[in-house]
Amino acid sequence: MEKAMRFAVASLLLAIALGLGAAVGIMPAAAQTFTEFMLPPASRPSAITTGPDGALWFTEFTAKKIGPIPTTATVENLKLTEFAIPGSTGPLGITTGPDGALWFTEAVGDKIGRITTTGEVTEFRIPTARSGAIATGPDGALWFTYFRSKVGRMTTTGAVTEFTISPENSSPGGITSGPDGALWFTESVSGKIVRMTTDGEMTEFALPNPDAQPWGIATGPDGALWFTEASCVRQQASRCIVGNRIGRITTSGSVTEFAIPSDGSETHSITTGPDGALWFTEYYGSRIGRLVLP
Repeated sequence: MEKAMRFAVASLLLAIALGLGAAVGIMPAAAQTFTEFMLPPASRPSAITTGPDGALWFTEFTAKKIGPIPTTATVENLKLTEFAIPGSTGPLGITTGPDGALWFTEAVGDKIGRITTTGEVTEFRIPTARSGAIATGPDGALWFTYFRSKVGRMTTTGAVTEFTISPENSSPGGITSGPDGALWFTESVSGKIVRMTTDGEMTEFALPNPDAQPWGIATGPDGALWFTEASCVRQQASRCIVGNRIGRITTSGSVTEFAIPSDGSETHSITTGPDGALWFTEYYGSRIGRLVLP
């Protein structure tokens, strides 16, 4: 156990109704079941997406690898395949592209990568270094965030357009194509969720606590946007009282938050799986979480 990190799938069974009004709520997690899968040393699962083959594909930032895990995986039948990414930087964000391949960001370098389900990698240079999350937009292009207050758009042939975000320290994190035909992304420093049209028009929605550090975001099976809260604010050695939650926001800005069972796990990326559940990464816990909607 000491020689390998843990990769866990957590099923969070929430016996609550999600048809909430405009009020903000914080809901505790209900009964949960954990299954742990062993990963090689020095792995940190960061981003996750549903792949074109129906598996969940995730990035290992520290190990500099990308790999899939089937939704049917168990300890007994786990057959984990990992593909090493060339170069010195680790992959961070990942999404399925419009061309049937996986596309990923390189957090330290100045490239966007493309990887097929058989592990063939192609890289494209971008004007600005330090890209974060990535998603396929409603226009069929790849949209990605920069840590330095920009959102980028790239075609599958490598043509890039950049949009500047104000203020400069907003630090956009996750990004997704929303149910309303717009892009939605998180601002971890300002504690906001932002709606952005493909021509760059933006609308901001503030979260109940500006210190929640929203990070990953995805469109859920219920037509709302679901996001992770990476922070953990404590009081006198308590469990996290701010952050360490999964959040839900409607296209009109109504927010609900759900506490996850593992304390201080730093939830990062989130995606809707082919099984209709929400899957998310726990960076510090070296786990993959699964949230089942009622």
